[in-house]
Amino acid sequence: MSIDPRLTAHGKVWSKKAGLRAVYGDYYRRMLAALPQGGAHLEVGAGSGHSRDFTKGMDVTRLDILPAPWVDTVADAHHLPFPDDAFDGIFMVDVLHHLADPKTFFTETARVLKPGGRIALIEPGITPLSWVFYNYLHEEPVDMSVDPMVKQEYGATKDPFESNQAIPTLLYRREEHRISLSEGVPALRTVSRQWLSLFAYPLSGGFKAWSLLPASLVDPLLRLEDKLIPWMGSLIGFRLFVVMEKRHTATP
Repeated sequence: MSIDPRLTAHGKVWSKKAGLRAVYGDYYRRMLAALPQGGAHLEVGAGSGHSRDFTKGMDVTRLDILPAPWVDTVADAHHLPFPDDAFDGIFMVDVLHHLADPKTFFTETARVLKPGGRIALIEPGITPLSWVFYNYLHEEPVDMSVDPMVKQEYGATKDPFESNQAIPTLLYRREEHRISLSEGVPALRTVSRQWLSLFAYPLSGGFKAWSLLPASLVDPLLRLEDKLIPWMGSLIGFRLFVVMEKRHTATP
């Protein structure tokens, strides 16, 4: 099987950077704790496969548009090849901002979730500080002028790594009232949304080769972040953590 070289590169960075693994371990623990316990779960955007370190013993189907040995289903996330009410939970990291049509994607997730099932996602969050980092030090664009509820310019044939890092912030911090209305996906409701990653994530360097974060400092930094996020998250947060739930009954 041929693996996209970008996934291979991410895998190499992951294996070398203990601080990065610790930061992402916190992400996965938060997402999985927010989902129904037990049952069947779907990971959308399995990427380089590092979620496997945190889901042992769980019933997880891993989906990605790029094939890899750890991917169970190769498919476009806008057209999930699963029956209705198939999953109790869905989780994903750094996927939504790559999707050209968020409304279609969420319509599909609502279809394959059981009533009461949840989606947990962690994405780039755009704040005054993170905008500088994402806009000038990251290769993916940040365009806050787009309408996140319409299909973006890149289409079904786009490169899977194309993106707009602004999409999650536009959906959940600027226009969150639209996603659960009739023009959005009324079968879903937003349970929670919060900023994350004040210090640990940017210091880790993400999937770049460099890091300023020893693994031993991750836990104390995360504890400090949790105390500061209510006051400083909207100013210096680098991530958004969102949980959505499928309603038990249709919204009138």
